[in-house]
Amino acid sequence: MQRREFIKGAVAANLMLAVQFISPNAAAKIDREVFSSKDAEEAMKGILGDIQAEESDKIMIKAPELAENGANVPIEITTEIEGAQRIVLVVLENPTPLAGEYIFGEGVTPNVKTRCRIGKPSDVVVMVAAGDKIYTNKAFVKVTKGGC
Repeated sequence: MQRREFIKGAVAANLMLAVQFISPNAAAKIDREVFSSKDAEEAMKGILGDIQAEESDKIMIKAPELAENGANVPIEITTEIEGAQRIVLVVLENPTPLAGEYIFGEGVTPNVKTRCRIGKPSDVVVMVAAGDKIYTNKAFVKVTKGGC
């Protein structure tokens, strides 16, 4: 391979990579206003819209009952709901309650392991979208040293 061909290929590859990071993410379902919302009810309304969420015991939330340091709280979410396409994590008492959105393709088992900051004792609410329905479950996490 000649040097010029190599340089042209490297430049083209870097430009393609740069375009990926510069262009907005077309797969995102929630806009930036909802993510930056300071009010939990407003954020959840932005997610749910007019759909009424239904409580479900098929959403499992594994989170510590007592987190000594709220700066790094491990949370694991799994669900047995058929056709789950999206999982949304909301920490009600945080300054910005919407903690994450995870989108899954067909045939993927929805399973999320994450760490988030929790400022003070709070309910951690998980919403799972499957088809035209939204299911929800929550767990309470007590924090001794706030992370926000």
